Amino acid sequence: MKYIFQIIGLYLLLMGSMVGCANQIDKEGQSGVLAAIFNANWAENKLWDDGLAEVAIYAAERTIYNKQRAFDYTLITVKEDFNQQYNVKTDSYERKDLFPVVKVNAFCRIPTDNYPYHFLSSLYFKREQPVKLYKLTSSSQEWCGNTFKAINAKGNKYQFSFNSYWDNQGAGAFNLDNDILFEDQLPYTLRSLKFKDGLIFSLPVAELIQTNKVSKPNIVQGTFKVNQVKDTTGKQTWRVTLTFTPEKQNTYLFAADYPHILLRQTTWDGRTLALKEVKRYAYWQH
Repeated sequence: MKYIFQIIGLYLLLMGSMVGCANQIDKEGQSGVLAAIFNANWAENKLWDDGLAEVAIYAAERTIYNKQRAFDYTLITVKEDFNQQYNVKTDSYERKDLFPVVKVNAFCRIPTDNYPYHFLSSLYFKREQPVKLYKLTSSSQEWCGNTFKAINAKGNKYQFSFNSYWDNQGAGAFNLDNDILFEDQLPYTLRSLKFKDGLIFSLPVAELIQTNKVSKPNIVQGTFKVNQVKDTTGKQTWRVTLTFTPEKQNTYLFAADYPHILLRQTTWDGRTLALKEVKRYAYWQH
C-alpha cells in the first residue's frame, strides 16, 4: 500500500496562503508538492564543483549497552560521478554512461567498556534529487561480529538486502515502497528545504538504518515543523522538528545561510550531534 503524505503549512504559495494537499512521491522523486517544499537545485550550486569534500565533525552521544557514550561523528558530503554499469564512483571519465551524485558518508567509532563499535553508512543522491535516496550501504563492526545492509532504488521499490551476524537474521532481502524518506538521510535532505518560518508538512519516514541489527524498518508518518530561531550566540538558524508520536521527537538545527549545514541534532532515542568543525578538503589525498 502506498504511503500518502499531506502538506499543511504556511508560505507554500507566493502569496503566503495556507496550503493543504496530498500526493505521492513520484518515480522521479520530485512531485509538484515536494518541489514546493524542497529545492531540487540545492546541489547544483557551484560549491560542489570545486573538487573538494565538506567534512563536518560533531561531538556526539549515543546509548550503547544502556550507557550514554561520547564520541566524534563525521559527516562527509561530496559530489561524485557514478557510472551506470557498476552503479559506483567511476575511475574512468571517458565513459559515456556517467551521471553526477552527491555522496554522504556518516562514520563513527564509539568506545564501550570492553570494545569499540564502528558504523559507516554511505548515502547517495542523484545531484538533481536531494529528496529521493538513490542508494545506501551501511555496515557495523564490533567484536561480536559485523552487519551489512544495502538499499537500492529499483523502479517504484527499494530493494533492501542484508547480511547480519545475529541469529534469526542471517542473510536476506525484502522490498520497500519508494515513497518514503529514511531517518538517516535527513541531515542531508533537510538542508534542501525552502526554509519558511511556520512551515508544517507530513511525510512517511523509515526509522534509523545505522544499527548493528536488521529488521524491516518501522515507517511512521512524521510531521515536520520549521521555525526560525536564534542559537546560543544570537545567530539566526532554522530549526526543524520531526514528530513521530507525542513521545518520539527529533530536532535538527541548520545554519541560516547556504549550504545550511547541520549544526545540532537531538533524537528521541538519545542520539545527539553538535558541530565542532567543518572544512573543505580532498580527504582522499595523502
